Amino acid sequence: MPLVRISLREGKSEQYRRAIADGVHQALVESIDAPRQDRFQVITEHRPNDLIYDPSYLGIERSDEIVMVQITLSAGRKPAQKRKLYRRMVELLAKDPGIRPQDLMINLVEVVWENWSFGNGEAQYIL
Repeated sequence: MPLVRISLREGKSEQYRRAIADGVHQALVESIDAPRQDRFQVITEHRPNDLIYDPSYLGIERSDEIVMVQITLSAGRKPAQKRKLYRRMVELLAKDPGIRPQDLMINLVEVVWENWSFGNGEAQYIL
């Protein structure tokens, strides 16, 4: 159900990118009960001029190591679950691969269940 898009500056190792993907998925499983095997992620690297962000929006001092994570998921999570997800993702990614909390931007995009098709031209979530 979650579709994860991870955007970061080009030049990071495969191990670094994989650690981000693994940490994001682990946080989803632990905090919003996403099924472990429900893993769909896209990692996109950007040249320095193609990753644009405000370095101090809302008083948060960001660096060029910023990572933007956008998660499209089915609607229905409560605010407490979302806060738990944000906190857990920051904890996991601070450990591995070492992302500063200030450099992690997370955006959730909620959609209704009928907006998903996982293949075969079918809407698997519509009964």
